[in-house]
Amino acid sequence: MFKKDLRTKYLEKRKTLSIDEVNFLSYKIFNKFILQFYLSENQNIHIFLPISKLNEINTFSFIKQLWEMKINVFIPKVYQNKIISVKFTPQTLLKENSWGILEPTSSTNEENTFDYIITPLLYCDKNGNRIGYGKGFYDQFFKTINADAKKIGVNYFPPIDMIDDVSENDVQLHYLVTPDEILSFFSGTSIFTK
Repeated sequence: MFKKDLRTKYLEKRKTLSIDEVNFLSYKIFNKFILQFYLSENQNIHIFLPISKLNEINTFSFIKQLWEMKINVFIPKVYQNKIISVKFTPQTLLKENSWGILEPTSSTNEENTFDYIITPLLYCDKNGNRIGYGKGFYDQFFKTINADAKKIGVNYFPPIDMIDDVSENDVQLHYLVTPDEILSFFSGTSIFTK
């Protein structure tokens, strides 16, 4: 299927989820994440804040856990038409941007070296190709960070459909975490972990 059709399909599927389902599935996703990936004090993790009106995965309780573990949390801000990383603490001031996304008021890029980048998406196929909202911000961002950062997508839905119109500018993920499984794309094909 083409990106445009997959965007429509998975936006519609997300709309059918209740708030309780969003919170429950988000909890399952991040519980799987914690069990699979090594987390330790002073690591740098870049993570998104959810667009609630689009039923994005709720990252807030996971961020609180990361703070409790003394992990450095960074969140994206679109500044001068690209993503920058701003350190996120309980004291960080946030403001909603024109897309309805909470962003830090600061416009200072604070980090480009990460252990993990937890990435929003609408869909990811079995080869680690992701579909976002079509602006290309994350593909550009991935090219500005350390090469060994693990790019991890999180999604409610398993990869069933293939993306037919992958471009040379699309950057593949290393992993996808769903409520029921973790897929690794390091070997060029997916490895399922239940």
